[in-house]
Amino acid sequence: MNVRQYLLEGHAIPAHPLALDARRRFSERHQRALTRYYVAAGCGGLAVGVHSTQFEIRAPEHGLLRPVLQLAAETARAEQVRSGRPLALIAGVCGDRATALAEAAQARELGYDAALVSTTALRDRPEPEVAAHLAAISEVIPVIGFYLQPAAGGRVFSLDFWRAVAAIPNVVAIKIAPFNRYQTLEVIRAVVEAGRDDLALYTGNDDTIIADLLTPFTFAHAGHPVRRQIVGGLLGHWGVWTEASVRLYREARAHLAGQPSGRDWLATAAAVTDMNGALFDAAHRFAGCIPGILEVLRRQGLVATNFCLNPHETLSSGQAEELTRVARAYPDLVDDTFVATHRDAWLR
Repeated sequence: MNVRQYLLEGHAIPAHPLALDARRRFSERHQRALTRYYVAAGCGGLAVGVHSTQFEIRAPEHGLLRPVLQLAAETARAEQVRSGRPLALIAGVCGDRATALAEAAQARELGYDAALVSTTALRDRPEPEVAAHLAAISEVIPVIGFYLQPAAGGRVFSLDFWRAVAAIPNVVAIKIAPFNRYQTLEVIRAVVEAGRDDLALYTGNDDTIIADLLTPFTFAHAGHPVRRQIVGGLLGHWGVWTEASVRLYREARAHLAGQPSGRDWLATAAAVTDMNGALFDAAHRFAGCIPGILEVLRRQGLVATNFCLNPHETLSSGQAEELTRVARAYPDLVDDTFVATHRDAWLR
């Protein structure tokens, strides 16, 4: 796959959760079902080993990074044969230079097309060192830069940093997820000013998905205005209600192409953000983010529990009720019927 060109076309890419059983053991059966669900829902890729997959899979006592990456790749490739559609496999890469390089090499070995690189381990290092870190990983596998919000362990980067990242030849995309409009604009401006029209922009701003997808961004390069669009999403939010999310994504792309649907997009944007507030537990500074994702999937019968590897990571007070509220309030944005129709086949 030419992953650069593929990502430039624009796709809906969910962050893949981790399925655990009642004893907090990895459930391969439910994990396969999730992968099958995402492919059947029409996703253009999968991000595995990222925040939604739980960073604890890397801990020696769990030893799950390779098994999880391998199972997702094998299942996705088998489903691709059935669907006949391409699919980009993106591996989360974390840690210091040595650890990140090892993870990148493993991802490449397992057939992943690109790496989404978390720089949390370099949170206190100078920006040029962080850019050099990304450049080093990009020599092993194509890199997707990642602007992670501080509430989830990220840091604020400067415009100059993103110009430097955009200048790295084998950076193929940037996931923009600072949950901050000013910082989102800076990333896009940096890409334009670097002259990188071959670098795909993806939203990771789960709190403003629709606005990101529909907004035209214009900045100057070489004295001329350049208009860029965020072409897709790589989102934890899209790990649930996925078939409905893919339909909405395609509708937004069609709208941009001049095929208006008559939808009130501002109202839809507010509805999606309201749903995300419940899902990601914004009321408690995202403490219940991963359990919230798993709880939706549990209610649909796709996973057995909403358990995390960290037993202290649980739903927050009132979060379950909020998930019920938003699912009832926005029935066109959930996919319970789709899941119920196919779930048994996915769990085979």
